[in-house]
Amino acid sequence: MNDQDAKNDRITILGGGAMGTALAKMLCDAGREVTLWTYEPDLAEQIERTRENTMFLPGVELPGTLRAVSSLAQALGGARVVFSVTPSQVLRAVWTEAGKYLEPDASIVCASKGVEIGTAKMMSEVLDETLPSVGPRRLAFLSGPSFAKEIVAGHPTAVVVASRNPELARSVQMITSTSSFRAYTTDDVVGVELGGALKNVIAIAVGVAQGLGFGHNTRAGLITRGLAEVSRLAVACGADPLTLAGLAGVGDLVLTCTGHLSRNLQVGIRLGEGKSLSKILEGMKMVAEGVKTAYSAIDLAQRHGVDMPISRVVVQILNGDMAPGEAVRSLMSRRLREEKDF
Repeated sequence: MNDQDAKNDRITILGGGAMGTALAKMLCDAGREVTLWTYEPDLAEQIERTRENTMFLPGVELPGTLRAVSSLAQALGGARVVFSVTPSQVLRAVWTEAGKYLEPDASIVCASKGVEIGTAKMMSEVLDETLPSVGPRRLAFLSGPSFAKEIVAGHPTAVVVASRNPELARSVQMITSTSSFRAYTTDDVVGVELGGALKNVIAIAVGVAQGLGFGHNTRAGLITRGLAEVSRLAVACGADPLTLAGLAGVGDLVLTCTGHLSRNLQVGIRLGEGKSLSKILEGMKMVAEGVKTAYSAIDLAQRHGVDMPISRVVVQILNGDMAPGEAVRSLMSRRLREEKDF
């Protein structure tokens, strides 16, 4: 895909959640031809009729040029660029079906952030297995600090596009960049994926501390040491450590650990306040990816012999095996060490 072709490519967004809808609106506003696929037929019909996604992005008027469908065949037929914005734990199931309708020359831009539970596989590995004919040169990964509500509000936002195909990364960069949305490129797929996935787990920990009533000292310490353990695992998996100092690493980590729109932070806050996980999740329309990714993170860390103490206590809290206050005492009483001990 060259830059000139990319200007006129028909784009499909798979996933009608907040982020998928925000990207669809942004791309439509930039003059792109966009189809939004939603799993729920009623939601697709409502978007077509009312020009609003009341389920996941209420109060935002969607462009009249946006087409919403619930048929994968309709969504993918003729699409040259497909943004995959489903929850990470259903990525395999969606693409097992969607792959039947993917155009033979289409590129996929994955914006799902997570590690598959049970397999501890990154989204790139899931796509490789599900779509063996596509190959890494047709895959890109979009990540970075980006709340959907702020994207549609036109707040300046910076993200990163990772691909092992530099030409594809530049094309996606050109497609997505607008006056308020700026994309950078990298070839470090592993670093971008793991930074985007694991920050959700650290955000739960930060939320727990906030729910317990702790202040800025605690938050800053958890973010910093959280970045250290995320970086340890990412580097063990082959990432460039500099990627974790960038938008997909520290950028997304800070946003998710401090922004009130962060679902993972909100889950942690309620856990810290003593609410049960089941009750918290019952009251949420959208997925908090960190809840399941926490388990996958520990699984992946064990496979690579990496210590992730913050992520480990998050899993213990989620399981009900450790009270939030006890988790803090556990972290604070660990063996003293040098900070640079990576």
